[in-house]
Amino acid sequence: MTATPAPHRVKLDTRAIWAIALPAMVTNVATALIGVGDMWIVGQLGDAPTQGAVDVGAKLFAVLFTVMNFLKTGTTGLVAQAGTRSGSQEQLAILMRGLIVGLAIAALLLLARPLLLPAMLDALGAQDAVRVAADAYAGIRYWSAPAVMANFALVGFLVGRRRMTQVLVIEIGYNILNVALGLSLALGLDWGVEGIAWASVAAEGAKLLACTLLVFGHDGTGLRSFLRRGAPLSLAALKPFLQVNRDLFLRTVVLMISIAALTRLSAERGPVVLAANGITYQLFILSALLLDGFENAAQVLNGERIGAEDRAGFRAYVQAIMLRGFGAAVLLALVYAVLGRAIIAEFAATPEVADAAQLLLPWIIAMPLAGVASFVFDGVFVGASWTRALLLSMAGAALGYAVLLWLTWPLGNHGLWLSFTAFLLIRAGLQAVQMPQLLRG
Repeated sequence: MTATPAPHRVKLDTRAIWAIALPAMVTNVATALIGVGDMWIVGQLGDAPTQGAVDVGAKLFAVLFTVMNFLKTGTTGLVAQAGTRSGSQEQLAILMRGLIVGLAIAALLLLARPLLLPAMLDALGAQDAVRVAADAYAGIRYWSAPAVMANFALVGFLVGRRRMTQVLVIEIGYNILNVALGLSLALGLDWGVEGIAWASVAAEGAKLLACTLLVFGHDGTGLRSFLRRGAPLSLAALKPFLQVNRDLFLRTVVLMISIAALTRLSAERGPVVLAANGITYQLFILSALLLDGFENAAQVLNGERIGAEDRAGFRAYVQAIMLRGFGAAVLLALVYAVLGRAIIAEFAATPEVADAAQLLLPWIIAMPLAGVASFVFDGVFVGASWTRALLLSMAGAALGYAVLLWLTWPLGNHGLWLSFTAFLLIRAGLQAVQMPQLLRG
């Protein structure tokens, strides 16, 4: 009888958690600042319709590319698993599958452009002069889709290989280049809104070149060997990759619908409440961007433990990452408790908006604490490729959220934020309930 090899176990490495989480936090915040840079540049043009057009276009691509971000997270989890299960050749196979799927999605987006782009601009309410400028901006930036999709796969591969410092350098360089090109083209050459769009396209292309050079510089020999074989690119080999990414795509769609409901119900309560809720939501997003660093750590480290069939190590990393995530959430909550009123005052356009947002300060303080567990569990589930369970937990939480929105409507704006905070907690609860059974399976 042949002995079954023992699972590969490693000692808990808490430094690895921070080595992944901290660069991911900086990367997330740096990426978010690209929108701030674009809005500052367009503000220098001194034209309100142009500024509105860039805002509409930025929201359009935020929705479109956020929905497609499943390609990055799915690649990260599978690459991390392959690292301890099969080795570097399987990791390269996953990268190539990600690139194939990403470029296929980009081709579909470009084919759908004549219908999809006008429909999305209509949905965002762009009209008159804003619509003309938004169409010019979005029509140019849309051509960055192939580079964006390829970058999702390449960055997911690099993160799955724990090459976070390189990812951080690339993302910061990408943002600096985007702002520099925007200044040169929009202001220096007087290209206006088209210059800002071309800056984004060029910066995305430069990011693609940098990622490609990094991967080939480190894994060029393995990639050439893999491409000569070609078998791992068959439809049968692509099927598990497609299944994981299908579930992640649907999960993201459910999340986007839930967030859209928050915006829609805020708008129904009037412009002051809409603006106050916008400030509250942006502070929540800032918390999520920072705490998502622990989601990245869970994707990689728990993916590696699943690949090694190390259940004890898997549980230990879940606990260790969750503990550090809650520590960071407490720190964020304290910052909001101390500085929240001053931050709100800086963002509020009018005293009425400031007063309405100040009433929501308890929810601003509570949401990092309420959301951190669901963020970490998202990383755990993605790392383990439990994407069907992740989708079901998101759908269950969205259903509970919808019921709570109806029940808490008489509570006014506080009812809206109570429902959203409960949505975060329900997600975490459903994930926690599912995890022991998934781990046994």
